[in-house]
Amino acid sequence: MTNSLIDTNERFHVILDRLSSMSVDDYYNPYKSFEWPESLPPDMWWMSPELTTTHGTAAASRLPQDQLHALSRFESVNFYSLNVHGIRELLIEVTKRIHTAGFETPSEFFHHFIGEENEHMWFFAEFCLRYGNKIYRQPPGAMALTIPESRLESLLVFTRILIFEELVDHFNSKMALDESLHETIRHINRIHHQDESRHIAFGRELVAILFEGVRAESTATELADIETYIRRYMTYSFETLYNPQVYRDAGVSDPHGLRRELLDSPRRVEFERQVFRKTRKYLEKTGILHGREAS
Repeated sequence: MTNSLIDTNERFHVILDRLSSMSVDDYYNPYKSFEWPESLPPDMWWMSPELTTTHGTAAASRLPQDQLHALSRFESVNFYSLNVHGIRELLIEVTKRIHTAGFETPSEFFHHFIGEENEHMWFFAEFCLRYGNKIYRQPPGAMALTIPESRLESLLVFTRILIFEELVDHFNSKMALDESLHETIRHINRIHHQDESRHIAFGRELVAILFEGVRAESTATELADIETYIRRYMTYSFETLYNPQVYRDAGVSDPHGLRRELLDSPRRVEFERQVFRKTRKYLEKTGILHGREAS
């Protein structure tokens, strides 16, 4: 059923054509688009303060300004490292489906998607290696959220991709406009936001179609399991922003203690709500989630 829903959805065809044309018209060569300065000033914000994990917490009020700047520096590198890992995962999953049964219709757009995401991974990795001398390892816990092979697999895969992209775009869209940040940081976020707006538009349409097919063939228990899985993945994705190695690199004496403190902070709940506000609204509108905020 899902295959026919993709093939016969006229709205989806129109959107795919428009997005593919935009990818061609907006194409840029990232290897020529960036001017990488030798270094970035350490005594400034590398991430908008309100996007840092300590913002609005007791920890922020007791830490000195230079350490808050250091935290923003390493949180910035962690954020771009998460992009590297997330893009690697989505490239694997999309490549597995391009020109396969059931995905004939979106395969032309998949070519643009794969090319753009590969270039994104390059410039995020380049930033990390140039200015952080590392790419942080993928946080533990991802294996516990492995997607088993089943008729639900593609729905869960593309919902995960959409959640990841919307989380990232929340940060990109804000940092692209933050004039307190170095132009190199603003440029990376501006370019990525430009491309991700297309990818998110595509992902929302595809996830809605995939869920329509799954819902028609699933029991109430299976649909509840899908919702539970998606909520777990959203929580995991958000908590990867709180990396104890970041706190250690910034000179925090008890990095794991600070992570626990920040995750238990009332501000964490509001921060997660802000990051996923649009995502939750969309997932509730499609029926994947049912309006119950995670605590």
